[in-house]
Amino acid sequence: MGAHDRIKPISYLKANSAEIIRELGEGAAPMIITQNGEAKAVLQDVGSYEAAQETLALLKVLALGQAEIAQGQIRPVSGLADRIRKG
Repeated sequence: MGAHDRIKPISYLKANSAEIIRELGEGAAPMIITQNGEAKAVLQDVGSYEAAQETLALLKVLALGQAEIAQGQIRPVSGLADRIRKG
């Protein structure tokens, strides 16, 4: 089953929703749902969604850290305990 097989019209979703949910739960690739020929939604299992959200959160933290480094906002670890106590 290729990627093209995972693109279905909304009518397919309406007629096969229970089967689609079962397949996703068994590890099937996400499915793109179209309406009037345009991609409108992506269906995926909850585990994959949560993993993607965790990855995005980690990437945001890394990007923020890189931005702070680039702007010189990072302070050395040495003396951190004293800065926290004075906080």
